[in-house]
Amino acid sequence: MSLIVQKFGGTSVANTERLKNVADIVTSTAKAGNQVVVVVSAQGDTTDDLIEKAAELNERPSRREMDVLLNTGEMISMSLLAMAIQKLGFPVVSLTGWQIGMETNSNYSDARIKRISGDRLKAELDNGRIVIVAGFQGINKMGDVTTLGRGGSDTTAVAIAATLGADLCQIYTDVDGVYTADPRIVKNAHKLDAITYDEMLELASLGAQVLHNRSVEMAKKYNVDLEVVSSFTRNPGTKVKEGSNMEKLNVSGVARDNNCARVAIINLNDTPGTAFKVFSLMAKHNVNIDIILQSVGRDNKKSISFTIRQDDAERVAGILRDAKEMLDYEDVSINTKVAKVSIVGAGMASAAGVASKRFEALAGAGINIRMISTTEIKISVLINEEDSEKAVKAIHDQFFGD
Repeated sequence: MSLIVQKFGGTSVANTERLKNVADIVTSTAKAGNQVVVVVSAQGDTTDDLIEKAAELNERPSRREMDVLLNTGEMISMSLLAMAIQKLGFPVVSLTGWQIGMETNSNYSDARIKRISGDRLKAELDNGRIVIVAGFQGINKMGDVTTLGRGGSDTTAVAIAATLGADLCQIYTDVDGVYTADPRIVKNAHKLDAITYDEMLELASLGAQVLHNRSVEMAKKYNVDLEVVSSFTRNPGTKVKEGSNMEKLNVSGVARDNNCARVAIINLNDTPGTAFKVFSLMAKHNVNIDIILQSVGRDNKKSISFTIRQDDAERVAGILRDAKEMLDYEDVSINTKVAKVSIVGAGMASAAGVASKRFEALAGAGINIRMISTTEIKISVLINEEDSEKAVKAIHDQFFGD
């Protein structure tokens, strides 16, 4: 008997027919002799609808109250799916994040998991039940409901798989695997049979929406076997695993992230500790930083540019305004009309000419580059948002064109 964790996203449980389809997938897995834990997201656009309802009452509600509101979406999904499985004659129980003992820190709206007790999960499985868990949510030390941030149901599923020592964690979504680019943008994108944890982590962090980056990071840390599959086609998916026995492709995929903003702090003092002041301030306010660029100092002044999530742009502008005297800068510019386009591949480190081909593709498409960031397996560029789709197509054609 195997223990399998299955996660279903919002599109997979969006309506009655899709819930019935999920119930069929889950019960088929159980009929094959497996213990099954299912993690569900909120239905369709439920989370967005709840955010809109909150905004109608309060433009700046507290994060704590938003977590109380938003966790209800997953609870609706879990109970409806449990009812559908009951109808098929299978023993089933639905549980919230706090019922399974998912303890988190108190960073409301973007909480981090501390531990999952697992006792209730194990007891229900031992009693022969299929267990349905509301993803995305936990509880902090004060007993308050918390949420894990958008995409947090993936993280919930992997955390449960790690806690229980599951044989497989399947992420069901509306695409049948991981592609070399978003197939909605690039029609000739290829599905990958397998991809390494490191490559998937980079793609997830860089805008590929198949898996949440925190879930991939956790899967790598605890060696959880991951598979990305479609809840609609039932075709074989993409395995995410260690790459020691896999052929390394120079480039495995192209990703786009439009949730970017570029912050430029102009004419800071060119003295030791200035960069520390800037980025310790960002860290204090839990602002995630990505690409960083510092200009060459002239006349005892320098400028620092970095990228953040577009969602944080207004908040960062306020933080920097309040810190103007401390940082002693001349001006701040924040551009939200930018996008990050990246290529990822485990074989890039040992392959010459990858960067050249990538920049050739952008030059041929007439696309200007604002910032560049590289690692062993990634090259990211910041460009104008309006050019991002064209850039993805041009780069994909350069590396994967027939």
